Amino acid sequence: MSGFTKFFSPGEGSESQAELVSVAEACLDGFTERFNAQDLNGMDSFLNFPHIMYSAAELLIWEKPGQLPLDFFDKLVDGGWARTVTSQKTPVLVSKDKVHFRVHYTRQTDDGTILTEHDNIWFITRVEGRWGIALRSY
Repeated sequence: MSGFTKFFSPGEGSESQAELVSVAEACLDGFTERFNAQDLNGMDSFLNFPHIMYSAAELLIWEKPGQLPLDFFDKLVDGGWARTVTSQKTPVLVSKDKVHFRVHYTRQTDDGTILTEHDNIWFITRVEGRWGIALRSY
C-alpha cells in the first residue's frame, strides 16, 4: 500500500474501541497527574513528539521534550492555581492508533474555587507501540 493510501486507510487493529479509549484516556490522566505534581519531565513523558499545540490562530510545534519554561508553574501558582481537574473526556474519533477527545477541565485553588474553565480537543496517538498526546487545541 502506498504511503498516501495507507494514510487514509490505516487498517484494523485487534483492540475494541473501548480498549483504545481506555488506554488513551489513561495517557491523558497520567499527563494531568504529572501536571498537578508540577513535574515538567513527567508531563513530557506523556507527549509524542513532534508535539503540536493550537491556540486561537497560532501554532506551536515542539520537536523534542523540555520546551516548557522552568518557571511555568510559578506563574500558575502566583495566580492562585493549586490543581487542574478534568471533568469531561469525551472520545470523538477512535481508530487503531489514535483517539481524539473533547476535554473539559478547570484550574482550581486549594479550596476548589474555579479560576478558569477550558474546552479543548486533544489527540492521543500510538507511535511505535507507545501512546502519547500528539496535539492539543486550546
